Amino acid sequence: MRHPLHPAIVHFPVACWLLAVAADVAGLWLGESAWRWSSGLLVVGCAMALPAMLAGLLELRQVPEGAPMRDAYAHMTAMLMAFVLFAARLLLWQEQGHPLPPGLPAVLLDVAGAAALVTGGWFGGRLVYGHGVGRGQP
Repeated sequence: MRHPLHPAIVHFPVACWLLAVAADVAGLWLGESAWRWSSGLLVVGCAMALPAMLAGLLELRQVPEGAPMRDAYAHMTAMLMAFVLFAARLLLWQEQGHPLPPGLPAVLLDVAGAAALVTGGWFGGRLVYGHGVGRGQP
């Protein structure tokens, strides 16, 4: 596994989800011109997360047992939680397919999703930089 696919495509959902959080928070002060972007970003983030998660599952067999596998499970759990929180944020704040203005509950889901995303990213970083998973060693 010299060039794993998972780390190459995870940047798309991460960027979209974090930009959606920023758009929702900005929307509290700037109004619709800011929060209107969040729904589209959440859609793209959730859609791109699916192939990223599939690629991660396929590459899981390359993770050695022990501490690396524990970190892999922590990474997967946190990222699945991020996906669920952002998908819930997307689905709960729309009416007949049209986005609704985010209020405090939506922003709290955003913040919880971002916290799960950062936690999962930290564990993913430990897998690569701490345990050497997927770094192309012969």
